[in-house]
Amino acid sequence: MSQNYTGSNSPLITTEPYKEFPANRYVESVSDVSRQVDKLEDNNEIQPFLNDETPAALSVADAIAQMLVNLGVSYAFGVAGGAMASLWGALSNSSIDVLNFRHEAGAAFAATEAYFANNRPTVVFTTAGPGITNALTGLFAARGEGAKVILLSACTSAPQRGRWAIQETSTYTLPSGGIFTPGALFNYAITIESAAQLPQIFRKLALAMAQPGGFVAHLSIPTAVQASLVENISLPQLDVTPFPMTASKQAIAKCVELLSSGPFAIWVGFGARNAAEEILELAEKTGAAVMCSPRGKGIFPEDHPQFVGVTGLGGHASVLTYMEQQPPLRTLVLGTRLGEPTSFWSSALVPKEGFVHVDIDPEVPGVAYPHVETFPVQSDIKAFVEELLQQLPDAPDSTMPLPRPEPKAIEPAPEVDYPVRPEVLMAAIQKMIVENTDAIVMAECGNSFTWSTHLLQFSEANRYRVSTGVGAMGHAVTGVLGAALASNSKAVGIVGDGAMLMNNEISTAVKYKIPAIWIVLNDARYNMCHQGMKVLGLKGADATLPPTNFAMIARGMGAEALVVVRESEIEAALEKAIASNVPFLIDVVIDADRPAPSGGRNKGLAAQGVKSSSAKNSVKQVSFPMV
Repeated sequence: MSQNYTGSNSPLITTEPYKEFPANRYVESVSDVSRQVDKLEDNNEIQPFLNDETPAALSVADAIAQMLVNLGVSYAFGVAGGAMASLWGALSNSSIDVLNFRHEAGAAFAATEAYFANNRPTVVFTTAGPGITNALTGLFAARGEGAKVILLSACTSAPQRGRWAIQETSTYTLPSGGIFTPGALFNYAITIESAAQLPQIFRKLALAMAQPGGFVAHLSIPTAVQASLVENISLPQLDVTPFPMTASKQAIAKCVELLSSGPFAIWVGFGARNAAEEILELAEKTGAAVMCSPRGKGIFPEDHPQFVGVTGLGGHASVLTYMEQQPPLRTLVLGTRLGEPTSFWSSALVPKEGFVHVDIDPEVPGVAYPHVETFPVQSDIKAFVEELLQQLPDAPDSTMPLPRPEPKAIEPAPEVDYPVRPEVLMAAIQKMIVENTDAIVMAECGNSFTWSTHLLQFSEANRYRVSTGVGAMGHAVTGVLGAALASNSKAVGIVGDGAMLMNNEISTAVKYKIPAIWIVLNDARYNMCHQGMKVLGLKGADATLPPTNFAMIARGMGAEALVVVRESEIEAALEKAIASNVPFLIDVVIDADRPAPSGGRNKGLAAQGVKSSSAKNSVKQVSFPMV
């Protein structure tokens, strides 16, 4: 038997008609594939799949479930319904772990974060009608974040379309463009009307899962088709060889020329998360200063003397200090789109000779700064940096220290340490969770994002997750389940009370015993909005919320929970949460009037000409992500 492997952390794709490996078997290299296939053949464990020996009773739903197993899927997140009963049953009887959520958006956010926790494609399943539309926000986030997620949805069978079926899902009730066809939301979308379509569909999905970058697909399966039988179908043989995207020799040579002409900085984004070791070596070899996007925190160690800070939302003023005092000739941009959350499109971040911008998406370089000279390179970041390391000369050691993010000095605790100051909470999270555990830490959009991004410090990649493209409330609140599940470890969501009220999956975590931890910044406000409107001098808009006891809610759903009202209680509460084997919520009553950190952001806004409604307010803190 011949076989191919699409690279580390990618699904196995065989070149024979598809064979099903035993549940949870996953291989990491070509040699591992050969050894395991030989062992399976010796033990007669390989079973034919969808070839001439396929049992006649195999349904389309069963076939799809087995195809997903072969693609490396191990988790499916969704909400069941009658229209997709056959598909739900097939998934539940496969080796895939099926988790029934309370809302489809939460399921999609969890699927997205599960992908980033283990680099394996995930599935979202929904029933017809509102099941699909509820999931769209989470799938929009999956596309924006670069995850590999497959949506399986039910739709109305052909004979019933246009006849007012219950939850009718067809082009009579929903727009076909963008939901049932490829577009801005889905890279690939199709309605399966016949089992005969399966071979080509599986081929497309297999190729997509093997390529770099994200991929979000939608398979819409009519209720009747799910239960139809698969007969006389043999899936095509695939010969998918690894194809890491690498730059041409000419492009590498040009990069070496440009970066050797003077001092350069490195701007690291989330797309470089698999090249942390190489980027560290490149920085130390060349002496380059390193900054990162909010999603790129930890890819380059934040405690390294060459790290000058985080850019964009929740970022550090030290980055702009560096650009003013020790400006680089060029900046090497690795795996970031340089969008508003990362750069605010500030001219202060533009070096004299422009950018060398590396990304797997050829449409990214030059978009954020269209008038800045940019040399674009389409390549996998790891492969590019490895090549660059071979050709760039060592730089002489610099004796000039680089600006560093200034640690926020915490004033002594007041006599009555109530309510909790957010900076004190972040210091405790740094000590108890970031430094003393390997937990994934996620921050919700809003002030939770700015406090966490500005004050927490990570020295390794893939520990910190925020969403900057869509920035949907509820992403971290529900995504923390997927991160904990797929990483098989603790995951912590630092979230606001508004997001916690909007979309939480505490009940789901309790049902499946997922060790998620929620730290709720409870200030009875949509506080990013409240603080932003106040600074802009806009009155009359109400962003307050009724006070909520989240610990009581969590305990009512079966989780463990504590309320923290004093700073002296924080570390003990975090210690209990870390030690717990069940979902745990810490409801922290914080000082709502502490301005969220946005000093670096305000300089960027000033460079764009953004001012508040009052001149004297223009230097104050601004927390809105967009104004």
